[in-house]
Amino acid sequence: MNANFKTVDWAAAASIYEVNIRQYTPEGTFKAFEAHIPRLKDMGVGIIWLMPITPISELIKKGTLGSYYACSSYTKINVEFGTAQDLTSLINTVHANSMKIIIDWVANHTGRQHEWMEKHPEWFSQDSEGKFTERNGWDDVVDLNFHNQDMRNALMEAMHYWVNDFNIDGFRCDMAHLVPLDFWVAVRTSFKNSKPLFWLAECEVVEYHEVFDTTYAWEWMHKTERLMKGEASLHDVFNTLHDYAQYPEGALKLFYTSNHDENSWNGTEYEKYGITAKAWAVFTFAWKGIPLIYSGQELPNHKRLQFFDKDLIEWNNHPALHDFYKSLNQLRKDHPVIINGSTFNLPSSHPGALAFIRMDEKETVLVVLNVSMQAIKMECAHEQLVGSFTQIFSAMTYQFNSSVHFELMPGDYFVYVKQ
Repeated sequence: MNANFKTVDWAAAASIYEVNIRQYTPEGTFKAFEAHIPRLKDMGVGIIWLMPITPISELIKKGTLGSYYACSSYTKINVEFGTAQDLTSLINTVHANSMKIIIDWVANHTGRQHEWMEKHPEWFSQDSEGKFTERNGWDDVVDLNFHNQDMRNALMEAMHYWVNDFNIDGFRCDMAHLVPLDFWVAVRTSFKNSKPLFWLAECEVVEYHEVFDTTYAWEWMHKTERLMKGEASLHDVFNTLHDYAQYPEGALKLFYTSNHDENSWNGTEYEKYGITAKAWAVFTFAWKGIPLIYSGQELPNHKRLQFFDKDLIEWNNHPALHDFYKSLNQLRKDHPVIINGSTFNLPSSHPGALAFIRMDEKETVLVVLNVSMQAIKMECAHEQLVGSFTQIFSAMTYQFNSSVHFELMPGDYFVYVKQ
């Protein structure tokens, strides 16, 4: 992390909740989503992330509603979601409930019908014939031309607009690694006199931590998927986690079992992880990093949501996993060791048994997960496992004496906090 950039103090202990406004309610509006804020506060969410709120290009539109990530303006609001007043009301409600709110920012490209195109075609990538182009095979978008300083300035100005006029608390930057790092450095530097912001990058390029507080744990997710298919081992997973531990001081990874891309294109967490989905969710909250919850995971949601068309999340009065996520969020808030403590992996003779201790001079937390489809027996032994430990999901207290034996059913998960 650049010495000039500091991570906001409220980010490290928070969880992020990604909001798909289109699919969240029958209305698909800011106002309708706002009614869910008290529930999300009770669940312990710290940061609300809104998927792109800008209008969508009509040209070569995907599906009936188009892609959030193909905007036609950087400073207007998608009328499907509501008005500026509706957005302001939502942001004020989020803040009144002691949460923060960040917006999705798509800096690499726009839709094929953007308000800059007629007046400033040079702000976009063009081929030898002067036709707008893009390099990733996404036919509904056009790449921006980062060789053009005027475009860079306009893009930065647009980002300041959302902070200054709507009081947002940061940005989730889409495909950040496709944008030159020096642009992000310039952007964050330009905010040095603004209120402190949180910066999340959808990328896994370690150099981008010069600017960004948090980057995606893509490699971890892919390794866990391969593990569930029998194509990788826990050793492979831990090798990736070891690589993350070599990141610059203060750099955080975003861990998740689902998000908008994963759910729509690769399958729900239950398609990927089966009965072990909740155990992996526990991991995302208990390992060092920041956890993500995607819209509807607290139900739980067992369907892939359509990306370009209306496909409603089917809410009920009390989502079944509300208390599960509430317990995990409370763990992070009540126990700083989860945020800043060291990690000790406990060896196991079973290839599906994952156990580790988070510890510092004041606290000890034991996490035991069965990420296999088999019932297993295992022993956890460590000098810190002595005394009274409370299991956070059952609230039952047990006496440990340096060695603890477990019988775990497939997908079992336990988190013990020393009293």
